[in-house]
Amino acid sequence: MPPRRAARAIGLATVGVLVFTVAAAAAVYRELQGNVEEVDLAGLVGDESARPQVSEPPPGDARAGSPVNLLIIGSDDRSDENATIGGENEGMNSDTTIVAHVAADRSRVELVSIPRDLMADRPSCTMTDGSTTPARESRQFNEAFALGWREGQDIESASGCTWKTVEQLTGVRLDGLVLVDFVGLRDMVDAIGGVPICLPTDLSDADTGLDVPAGPQVFDGTTAVQFARARHDIGDGSDTGRITRQHDLMAAMTRSVLSQEVLTSPTSLLRFAQAATSSLTASEGFRDLTDLTGFGLSLRTLRAERIVFASMPTEPDPRDTNRRVATAAAAELWARIAADQPVGEAQATEVTPTAPPVGTPTPPPVVETPWSPPGGVLTSADDSSTC
Repeated sequence: MPPRRAARAIGLATVGVLVFTVAAAAAVYRELQGNVEEVDLAGLVGDESARPQVSEPPPGDARAGSPVNLLIIGSDDRSDENATIGGENEGMNSDTTIVAHVAADRSRVELVSIPRDLMADRPSCTMTDGSTTPARESRQFNEAFALGWREGQDIESASGCTWKTVEQLTGVRLDGLVLVDFVGLRDMVDAIGGVPICLPTDLSDADTGLDVPAGPQVFDGTTAVQFARARHDIGDGSDTGRITRQHDLMAAMTRSVLSQEVLTSPTSLLRFAQAATSSLTASEGFRDLTDLTGFGLSLRTLRAERIVFASMPTEPDPRDTNRRVATAAAAELWARIAADQPVGEAQATEVTPTAPPVGTPTPPPVVETPWSPPGGVLTSADDSSTC
């Protein structure tokens, strides 16, 4: 069911932002807790049974034991401050769409990008005013968001139409929605002091203003946005090449958030969390501070090599080589996501799940069968910062 209302995230929400922010949530909680010096008064304040009973455990994961599938949309909003980054333009489009799958045992996160120029059937969409749009066959994927915005004139209608299109396309039930705009990405990168990237060649793109030489670089927020958006003047100009660069950027951001330089700096962590949440929009169920902190803490032991980025397998559309169509491998990829099976070569054949809440039996280890889509995957352990 598409979200009925999208609301400004007031807690520690998620993205390719999922990984960054929940890592920050867990790290903020852990690091700030570790800064407090402890004294042991247990033997000095009397018998425990005679004292008032108050229990304040760390926030728990309200979705523990269940997989979570989030729809992440990078919106091409050209209003207000976003216009200074992307240029002024009427309307709103979805620039990037990712399905983020968090395994039920919280041992893996898979982020699968859907090309914007993919041809797919679009279902009938309902706008917030009750009006509907007709279903259409073989339409460009990112038209769903633009159509919802044009007909409904709000984020809810645009996001809801994309939500329905993704569920119909993938067969994966979505649990929540997170949107991030240009300003949000820029501020998150700046909050962690930039992102190290190695460029094999010079990159220049007139549309975005990107102009960086080959070699090791540390992107500031503005350059990171340009790098993520650049398309027409780089490589073959397709969305598949841009998706690869976006995965490199997200993996590098994840490594930076999980680095000792950030983890040991409460100031940096808090700046990052503030930057992430101030420009995020989330659906109901993913805006409560306690729930989201608990969700973040459930991922605190997640290893970088088990944060996997992949692209939906596609090939050129025989009717128009500037468009893409899904391949048979795409159906297998989405079936694995729906069944909570790993995508990418598993690092171990047996994975011990994250410790469950107190009083809950520990589930048995999960035996995983490795599988990778054509073209392979990228993990956050694959360092793209060194040349």
